[in-house]
Amino acid sequence: MILKPELFIENAGSISEKKVLLRVDYNVPTDESGQIVTDDSRIKMSIPTIKYLLSKNCKIIIISHKGRPKGKRTDKETLSIVKPILENLLNSLNISYNSINFVDDCIGDKVKSAIEKMQPKDILICENLRFYKEEEENNLEFAKKLTENADIFVSDAFGAVHRAHASVEAIAKFLPHYYGFLIRDEVQNLNYVLHKQNPPLVAIVGGSKVSSKIDVLLQLIKKADIILIGGAMAYTFLRANGLEVGKSLVETEYVQTAYSIMSEAAKAKVQFILPVDHIMAYEAKENSKKFKSKGPDIDVDKMGVDIGPKTIKLFAQHISKGKTIFWNGPLGIFEIPQFAKGTIKVAQIIGKTKSFKVVGGGDSVAAIAMAKLESKFNHLSSGGGASLEYVEGKKLPGLAIFE
Repeated sequence: MILKPELFIENAGSISEKKVLLRVDYNVPTDESGQIVTDDSRIKMSIPTIKYLLSKNCKIIIISHKGRPKGKRTDKETLSIVKPILENLLNSLNISYNSINFVDDCIGDKVKSAIEKMQPKDILICENLRFYKEEEENNLEFAKKLTENADIFVSDAFGAVHRAHASVEAIAKFLPHYYGFLIRDEVQNLNYVLHKQNPPLVAIVGGSKVSSKIDVLLQLIKKADIILIGGAMAYTFLRANGLEVGKSLVETEYVQTAYSIMSEAAKAKVQFILPVDHIMAYEAKENSKKFKSKGPDIDVDKMGVDIGPKTIKLFAQHISKGKTIFWNGPLGIFEIPQFAKGTIKVAQIIGKTKSFKVVGGGDSVAAIAMAKLESKFNHLSSGGGASLEYVEGKKLPGLAIFE
């Protein structure tokens, strides 16, 4: 996708005192009660756009989804918990605003009344869009109701742009619409990777399933010079090469697909690197005893849970060759601390390079946060699914509105 500068919010002309409908991604993780936010990263990512709109004396109406309430109201998925966090973030950054309020709906008379009372530099947070089933149905009438009290629409929820939902796609039919800063940054950084603006490109792909990464791998074979494979998906590739994988997770129905992917890489002269040793365990549980494999084969009575020390060294050698690095997916069961070493170590290795480093969302970003290495990367994508689909070359509904 080619970004159109005229659609950047900075180029929207005079927006002073305008009522701006701002779509963000506040689908923040919470504890079991739903009342305590455990990671406020997505709220932080919305700050640049909010700061800009406040500097222009706009009235900001924030809309977002949270969780999957399936059209039903639930206290666990309310967006009311966002208000104090946003207040604290703006205050800590000395960003001037007038007031922040919450309204327990996103359409209707309550919202209309709240907006009518707004002054310049006020922020109004609306309730969870998904409390209405019409949101996920991409319902035109619902989208129209969302826009009734606004002057312009700013799309800044990159994590939702792959969804054809009312607040993402249909909404653009009713208001002039512009990119927020987050969407602009996401697209620019992913474009940098995909168009190999600074080769060679090293791609590191992990995660549990080959089936979820087929299209990504096929696209990366067209773009990358070296592809490093880790995580449980590696065991399907190893099986395709005739190696013993023990009790490791293998998608048997995708073994032939894995072989075909490796064949495509060979045809394209892309180095396709699999683990050469492993950390093994009898079970993927905390406190399970760990074992090191002697080579690429895994003991028949054990399962692979992480890449081994030889693989870490091998990956480091290839990573050092890259001028651009794209990483998606953990390289072991990183949620269990004793199986996280490979993922953390590779994150540290990448962090020390002078390459341009982009991480494609989801668990990879969580692993980098766990290692406290966020500042070492050029871009951490806010949307796991969206960033993958973008790399796959799919047309994303929330970006197609700008074409």
